[in-house]
Amino acid sequence: MLLHSAEKEIDDKTVTAVLTAAGVDVDKARVKALVQSLSSVDIGDAMATAVAAPVAAAAPAGGGGADAPAAAEEAPAAEEEAEDDGGGFGGLGDLFG
Repeated sequence: MLLHSAEKEIDDKTVTAVLTAAGVDVDKARVKALVQSLSSVDIGDAMATAVAAPVAAAAPAGGGGADAPAAAEEAPAAEEEAEDDGGGFGGLGDLFG
């Protein structure tokens, strides 16, 4: 997100530079995998979607009324799906320790 906001190209060199500046011991293979996985992602769109998602999720919980119990029953299923969506990939934390 930092590179996108700075309007810099997201490639091995720039990602490595950011991680090195942050004091991270960089694994070149993991950086390459990250850059490759982000190559088909519209980061601006992903950021807009990520920002809007918590607002949309909070709306049913604040509504109360008769729908509140149904929303509470649906919440565990959504959490289980989130765990399974990784497909063995644990996210950025796994990439960089």
